[in-house]
Amino acid sequence: MEALLRSADQEQVLVARAIARLRAGVVAIVTGMIGGVALFAATLWLVIKGGPTVGQHLGLLRSYYPGYSVTWTGAFVGFVYGALTGVILGWSVAWLYNLLAGWRSSGR
Repeated sequence: MEALLRSADQEQVLVARAIARLRAGVVAIVTGMIGGVALFAATLWLVIKGGPTVGQHLGLLRSYYPGYSVTWTGAFVGFVYGALTGVILGWSVAWLYNLLAGWRSSGR
């Protein structure tokens, strides 16, 4: 019986070591930069491309991001909003992952 308990304890230790924890701050910064650069690049691409109606679909983001528009200035505003959204999403995903990983490693 004691050998079985030791085996279960060793299994717990192995599971705890195998599940990597995410650093929420690092994930938040990385996803923030990706989100900011993506919205910045998409906005500039449409501005440079030009045309009679520039960025109709991307321009709909002004409903969620006050001050954003598909213009040169809007690209910088979009960078800030994209980065902020990425930070919030990245941190939330890392926090949830760590919560579930801790729950799993505790044997529940």
